[in-house]
Amino acid sequence: MSTPIVTRFAPSPTGFLHIGGGRTALFNWLFAKRFGGKMLLRIEDTDRERSTDAAIEAILDGLRWLGIDWDGDVVYQYSRAARHREVAEQLLASGNAYYCYASQQELEAMREKARAEGKPMRYDGRWRDLGGTDAEKQAIAEGRKPVIRLKAPQDGETVVNDHVQGRVVWQNKDLDDLVLLRSDGNPTYMLAVVVDDHDMAVTHVIRGDDHLTNAARQTHIYQAAGWKVPEMAHIPLIHGPDGAKLSKRHGALGVDAYRAMGYLPAAMRNYLVRLGWSHGDQEFFTTDEMKDVFGLETIGRSPARFDFAKLEHINGHYMRASADTDLLAAIEVILPDVGPERGWPQSLSEKARSDFLTAMPGLKERAKTLIELVDSAYFIYATRPLNFEPKAETILADGGRERIAALLPRLAALTEWSAHSTETAVRSFAEESGLKLGQAAQPLRAALTGRSTSPGLFDVMAVLGRDECLARLGDITA
Repeated sequence: MSTPIVTRFAPSPTGFLHIGGGRTALFNWLFAKRFGGKMLLRIEDTDRERSTDAAIEAILDGLRWLGIDWDGDVVYQYSRAARHREVAEQLLASGNAYYCYASQQELEAMREKARAEGKPMRYDGRWRDLGGTDAEKQAIAEGRKPVIRLKAPQDGETVVNDHVQGRVVWQNKDLDDLVLLRSDGNPTYMLAVVVDDHDMAVTHVIRGDDHLTNAARQTHIYQAAGWKVPEMAHIPLIHGPDGAKLSKRHGALGVDAYRAMGYLPAAMRNYLVRLGWSHGDQEFFTTDEMKDVFGLETIGRSPARFDFAKLEHINGHYMRASADTDLLAAIEVILPDVGPERGWPQSLSEKARSDFLTAMPGLKERAKTLIELVDSAYFIYATRPLNFEPKAETILADGGRERIAALLPRLAALTEWSAHSTETAVRSFAEESGLKLGQAAQPLRAALTGRSTSPGLFDVMAVLGRDECLARLGDITA
């Protein structure tokens, strides 16, 4: 591609970066990076009530967590309103737009007529050729404030050769003259988007297919202004596992929620890129591999289906492949937010950090999320006396305390404390007592971890160390 590629991600600040928005940003980013281009970021903050600093920061934070950066400074659409008005005036001067003085009553009558006929509302163009007439003078005398409408083509068709949807055709007779500038002087979304994309030299507009209906109208604005229409790619939206539109019950959450649920950024990138895009049968991609092979031509036309089980599978793969120190760092990032509500510490002591690293090889093999990993490591950061889950209490009550009391002197007598030595001692005790290994090990597990399941018991004992193990067992038998 000879022209430098420029894409853009243009979210509206609604309080968080939606998971679908995260995928759109990723697709724009990867496409630009593959061809050595740029991805720009524009915040479409014209809705002043919803566009708070906190909402904007949530979007920026979500992108940073996903590992998606952007080129140049963030562009804020609201600050460019004067430029949008300037273009509307230029279109007016060139005869490609006109003042429309239609009253609210007249517009409502058009809506009622369309509703009665079962058709969408369509402005009837009554002011299209009335400039300078007595009707206009009368409207001005009545104090009506006009809007500026685009003088859209009325015959023929408008075609968009979309990189995902293919050739999409609209009959111009079905498209009315859209408003460019409201009566209060504020630009409409349609105008602002086109002006901003042009001024930012955007070459490829990659966005959700809920914007496909806007493509024809925006094409008209480009043509009226004499500007080149960018390439377009409209991506099918993400649906839930049941095929319905994605909702909160399916996973339509902010990216920050996935971070709090214990997913890794690399896993989220890999999962999102495969939602609607493919490269042969390859399932796992490093970020560099994504940049090398991502293309618009293999984005499917059908909606992708969000699947938590698949996301957990991918996340588990990345956790097992992660360095132990990297997983510990990721845990420490989420603890301040998720720790208090789960009864976990907000930060780890030096001993807990050391114990985590010692236990990490076993912990990460079992867990599919950071939350599962930290939960399974309760024995590391738990303080005495432990809180026992119901199943652990049942094990201890069903003869478990008595077996621990009988086993405790043998453990206390060990001169060397390791996974091997403790396992040997427990097996020997079980055999001499006529017990199965589990009958001795399960109460021990419950007493040391507060849970009925945990990583390997003897690895747990090695991580906790002699003094802590004997102290916890002493609490049970006291």
